[in-house]
Amino acid sequence: MSAAERAREQLVGWADLTIGQSSCGAGSSLSSNGHEIVHFHPGAQTDVQLTAPAIARLDERLRESTAVRLHPDSGWVTVLVECDTDIDLLLTLVSVALQAHGAQRPAPVATPCNVARTTILRPEAPQQATEPRRSLRGLRRRGLARPHHAA
Repeated sequence: MSAAERAREQLVGWADLTIGQSSCGAGSSLSSNGHEIVHFHPGAQTDVQLTAPAIARLDERLRESTAVRLHPDSGWVTVLVECDTDIDLLLTLVSVALQAHGAQRPAPVATPCNVARTTILRPEAPQQATEPRRSLRGLRRRGLARPHHAA
């Protein structure tokens, strides 16, 4: 049994969570009060709907973890559950997600999980964060990025 499957088995036993099919169609989900909290996708990928405020609050810690993937404009984080330490991290994040969803009134708007996303945010060096346009122009000159045109 994989680490992700072991984590799922532990979470299925939590009183606040009910199992079902994930709304993205890839794997199973655990929900609380009608809100999907966690998606178990094939393999080690697990998405947790933390909410944007919780992600902002935990941003630095989330970026320190090699198991966590952050995605722009998403209330979900991806956790690669491959070992016991990752299981502990996932259980902690699901607990945070349950608290975040319970604290939000009215209920949060449903947003798609990260299963189809490929962009991963990494911590930026301070000089990169202050000069993103210069870096993008350099990539364009080398043919590594295309200009963005508004539709």
